[in-house]
Amino acid sequence: MILDHVSIRVRDLDRSRAFYAAALAPLGIGILMEDGSAVGFGKDRRPQFWLNPGSTPSGPVHLAFVAANRAEVHAFHAAALAAGGKDNGPPGLRPQYHRDYYGAFVLDPDGNNAEAVCRLPEA
Repeated sequence: MILDHVSIRVRDLDRSRAFYAAALAPLGIGILMEDGSAVGFGKDRRPQFWLNPGSTPSGPVHLAFVAANRAEVHAFHAAALAAGGKDNGPPGLRPQYHRDYYGAFVLDPDGNNAEAVCRLPEA
């Protein structure tokens, strides 16, 4: 790991909160902290992805979240679409990145490219 945490500004904190809560749940990532001015998502009591409100969003940016397996990539994609995201690349191999790179891409409410990726070979 080279980053401790990442923070992005979003136009509508409630809308982005709901989107990421749904999209990241299949990856075991949940809301760990919030105080009305920020929402922190993470695992194991450590928030690493933060949403902050702002009239001008940070993006578009590309955010790639680790999936433990390919099934989680599929579940992330389905949950993100159900939460209002727009498909930006269905689940599948991306051998141009790495032989076992398996990812899915969805645009969040602010147009950020949210991805779930598993780099492990198929089980």
